[in-house]
Amino acid sequence: MHSAAPRAPDVEPAQGRWARDTLASLAAVPGVRRVGLALTDGGGRELLFTASDRDEAADGQWCLIDAYDEVPLNAAIRSGAPVVGSLQDLRGRFGTFVERQRDGLTAALAAVPVVGSGQVLGGYVLFFDSEQRFGPGRVRALAAVGCEVGAALRRLQREDVRPAPALTDEPVPPGARAVVHELAPEPAAVPQARRFLRSTLASWGVDGRAGEAAELCLSELVTNVVMHTGSGCGVRVLLDRGVLTTTVRDCGASRPTPVSRPVDPLGVHGRGLQIVEALADRWGSELDGVGTTVWFEIEL
Repeated sequence: MHSAAPRAPDVEPAQGRWARDTLASLAAVPGVRRVGLALTDGGGRELLFTASDRDEAADGQWCLIDAYDEVPLNAAIRSGAPVVGSLQDLRGRFGTFVERQRDGLTAALAAVPVVGSGQVLGGYVLFFDSEQRFGPGRVRALAAVGCEVGAALRRLQREDVRPAPALTDEPVPPGARAVVHELAPEPAAVPQARRFLRSTLASWGVDGRAGEAAELCLSELVTNVVMHTGSGCGVRVLLDRGVLTTTVRDCGASRPTPVSRPVDPLGVHGRGLQIVEALADRWGSELDGVGTTVWFEIEL
């Protein structure tokens, strides 16, 4: 289905338990012959993937797949919307993927984003052994399942993971410069963040393209927080040995995410972080017991 990356994935215990339960539940849907699950894996091009036809899938049978492969599951994660249809319906857009289904066992497919805490955490894909009718009501029901299993994953993660320490408590390496700024949950936070970063970098003698890139990346991250979580966020800027690291930590979703418009947060996984991926030298993200932390580095 996908091209797998060679590096062995690091799977959290909560993800393993969630995958076991979710695979079993979705495999029981009438007509489903196979289930696949994918989870975002921080920054970069890869997704964690496992499937119901792998032995002990939740206990280690995961692989890393290329999030840029043009397959239905990746498209659902990128767009935040279900991708459904018969293989014939999907052939025009996903020709190579459809050709791989040569065993004749799959007649239709539904790929759906998994949404939790206002973010797309990954997706699930159902392989059906017969033609299916995907009317608006059924597509909404599939999307609702994506929200339900996403909420279940976040509950398990909160049980396993302690909240990240406050940005003000993060250690500062010897000789480095660091500053933290808190932003309120309001649209005005975006221009405030840009002004804060611009003045900070000016005081540190950082300008030119690196400063402009950092300002644009920060603007996109804060916009994502304001639009998709409704919470405030903290911003930390660190300059250490010629590397500028900017961190944005939100407080989790403070309002429910509409089923009809799930949020797509990561770069291959989201419009805002596509910009971060293009401009930053390195970036990543992680969920903790409260919300999400996203960071990016720019070499000066």
